[in-house]
Amino acid sequence: MIGKRRLILGRKNGQGVGMKSSPPLMPSQIETWVFDLDNTLYPAAHSLFPQIDTRIRAYIANHLSLDLDEAYRLQKHYYREYGTTLRGLMSLHDVNPHEFLLYVHDIDHSVLDPSPRLGAALMALPGRKLVFTNGSTAHAEQVLKRLDISEHFEGIFDIVDADFIPKPDMRPYQMLGQRFDVRFNHAAMIEDLERNLVPAASLGMATVWIKQDEHPDRKFLDTPSQNPSHVHHITGDLILWLEQMVDSDPRLKPSCA
Repeated sequence: MIGKRRLILGRKNGQGVGMKSSPPLMPSQIETWVFDLDNTLYPAAHSLFPQIDTRIRAYIANHLSLDLDEAYRLQKHYYREYGTTLRGLMSLHDVNPHEFLLYVHDIDHSVLDPSPRLGAALMALPGRKLVFTNGSTAHAEQVLKRLDISEHFEGIFDIVDADFIPKPDMRPYQMLGQRFDVRFNHAAMIEDLERNLVPAASLGMATVWIKQDEHPDRKFLDTPSQNPSHVHHITGDLILWLEQMVDSDPRLKPSCA
């Protein structure tokens, strides 16, 4: 671990959401920032991911000859049990994953607007930035392009790179580390799903949970524990949190000499 332990106050919409004893997260000491994509780099309240959700349901209904209600039930059951709906469909129904990804990511990305404030926060953040997603690289590239933040990311590690093994299975985290030569105890992971931070914390990464009441899958996942040891920092506002972390690091302040 880097340094001693200290208290970090997470924030949501300007309000504290919990104080935890956490590994210090001084940005100047982090070599690699690993960001989830959907509902992390843009808020869950946006209308992007619901489009994917709807197309997943339609794909299941068409492929398995189910009505939409039964397709939705199966979709969320597989999502909860297998990490992604795709993994369940591959395991039990021999679905072609490439065909699935092309279909479900055929959406209107223009609902996302450029985020100059996020771009500025990423630019001020020292160290390289990676995207680690259970989706496809093509979809990730579209999201980064629409947010106008592509230039800040060194690489994307997607579900194809992970051999279709989704988070929170430990194996894709290890594959990510090997691909990009990540020193986990000098890395941080930022995620909208608490369960996906368990492997990251066990590898020695600092973890940040983007906790959002508007998250579309909140009701389908296990209720988060009150004080999960694998979550080191909590916030409901990624951009504000990044800005505050950079501002709190004395090594990043301009010298007055």
